[in-house]
Amino acid sequence: MIDFLATFIFFFAVIDPIGTVPVFIAVTQKFDNAARRKIALYATLTSAAMLIFFVVAGELILTAMGIPLSAFQIAGGIVLFLFALSMIFGESKPDSEVKLAETHSDTAIFPLAVPSIASPGAMLGAVILTENSRFNILEQMQTVSMMLLVLVIVYILMLASNFINRLIGSSGASVVSRVMGLILAAVATTNTLAGIKLYFEL
Repeated sequence: MIDFLATFIFFFAVIDPIGTVPVFIAVTQKFDNAARRKIALYATLTSAAMLIFFVVAGELILTAMGIPLSAFQIAGGIVLFLFALSMIFGESKPDSEVKLAETHSDTAIFPLAVPSIASPGAMLGAVILTENSRFNILEQMQTVSMMLLVLVIVYILMLASNFINRLIGSSGASVVSRVMGLILAAVATTNTLAGIKLYFEL
């Protein structure tokens, strides 16, 4: 049995549903409500497909390349930590990805589905939290369910984006993104230390 709350918080941090709201508003401001709903659904489904692909095939790809999972866990932890630092000290998710939105037309895929929803941190987390050596099939399915639950929240927030934007504004979304970055930094450190321990136990 996995820790449902910890897994949910992890995916909530790396996917950052609230930070996606201003990105969604920026990329859909020229569309009517029906088109906005279609874009939200398409972006969510695309993100889910990509993350599930990493759950299913990520470890197989690593094994085929001869990369031990402990090494990937250490590298993934470091990358997640750098990703978290960029959320805390650099441009926030809304700031950086809105700039991408202003220069690209394929809005549902880029930058909405990738990298806003299915972020690099989410892809790495999908692999690390479903390792075959650490988690059985039931636990992996439980992890996927928490990941999909966060994606459902993303979809709901995108549909309610106008109300949320009026409620918290871009500044509020930026604050939430930085808090999630701090949580993610702690999770990344834990993953790195666990990977180092596993490496030396082999």
